[in-house]
Amino acid sequence: MIQFPQNFFWGAATSAYQVEGNNVNSDWWEWEKKLGLKETSGPACRHYELYKEDFDLARSLNHNCHRLSVEWSRVEPREGKFSSDELGHYKDVMRSLKERGIEPIVTLHHFSNPIWFAAKGGWNNKDAPGYFLRFAQKVVDALSDKVRFWVTINEPLVYVYHAYLLGAWPPQEKSFLKAQKVSNNFISAHVKAYKLIHAIYTQKALPPPFVSIAKNLQEFIPCINTFRNRCAATLRDRTFNYAFLNKLIRHKALDFIGVNYYTRSLVEAEGLSLRSLLLDVCKNNHSQLKKNSLGWDIYPEGLLHLLLKLRKYHLPVFILENGICTEDDTLRREFIYEHLKHIHLAIEKGAWVMGYVYWSLLDNYEWDKGYSPRFGLIQVDYATYKRTIRPSAIDFSQICKTARLINGTD
Repeated sequence: MIQFPQNFFWGAATSAYQVEGNNVNSDWWEWEKKLGLKETSGPACRHYELYKEDFDLARSLNHNCHRLSVEWSRVEPREGKFSSDELGHYKDVMRSLKERGIEPIVTLHHFSNPIWFAAKGGWNNKDAPGYFLRFAQKVVDALSDKVRFWVTINEPLVYVYHAYLLGAWPPQEKSFLKAQKVSNNFISAHVKAYKLIHAIYTQKALPPPFVSIAKNLQEFIPCINTFRNRCAATLRDRTFNYAFLNKLIRHKALDFIGVNYYTRSLVEAEGLSLRSLLLDVCKNNHSQLKKNSLGWDIYPEGLLHLLLKLRKYHLPVFILENGICTEDDTLRREFIYEHLKHIHLAIEKGAWVMGYVYWSLLDNYEWDKGYSPRFGLIQVDYATYKRTIRPSAIDFSQICKTARLINGTD
């Protein structure tokens, strides 16, 4: 039997743009139309209307926390014009979670931006942290009486990588200089928001909040054990996993470390250019590991290794995303169990882990991949919007209830 701490957080996550539907003032909405994507977000999961029913399902699955985001483009659809109706909606969302005994973990930025913000250059604009701070102040002031856990920015370097290095996401740039500027703006935005959130709670005489980012981590492994690949793997580990965290630590701007973990990366650098050392991966399918439906390796050992490395920061760690897209629900059950087993092993070795949040509560719109990747504990029929709890969700619910793993079950 594997026993987790009794005060452990268990839950699942969503992000506003991926589940709410009809976020018409977002840069992603505009970009989908501009590119003529085969699958656009449209009504998504209709979670904006059905959130109470979805939270009822989460409660029935014994979740005691839920990570979600506030959509900036709803709250501030026009520059400097804030919607009291939308702030009221999100207040009711938080109230609905609290009424069900579920702790909200609120993300302020989960990849999408208001159209007006994008038109000003988005995160490449020197004034971007200030715009974000104004939005954060409105949201935190409105929700602070219901929320203790705040995530300022989701996966900042994933956003930088896809939007400013690969050029796959809006604004589809390929520039190391712009990528570095955006990364620096994210650091500035987080540090300022961290101080702001704490100041608001002090002013309102509320218990201190817990503020962090959600940092995507991967284990970088040389595909073929050459000197160049080892150097590239080490460079990526330092650059993508720890450099951003180190800067926030130096600013004393983290109350915990939010971790998103999905897979490993097989490093195979074809040259010695910076782009090659930072971006080249194995193209020859050398990995023999099981994979999700997007072809990502399933590698729970990597999470163990990363959690042990994070001990050096002496901060609690919250697993804010860990999940699998697959049509094979038995594989999803195995994925959850194996990752939890390795998390527990990390705890036994001194890692300070406070909770586990599966991605995702619902099948959802997976950005440029559309609706085909199925991450949800709960299946969504996109023709009828009917929700169906998967067997893996039932298994996970017993783990949530008992905080125990026994032979791969509760």
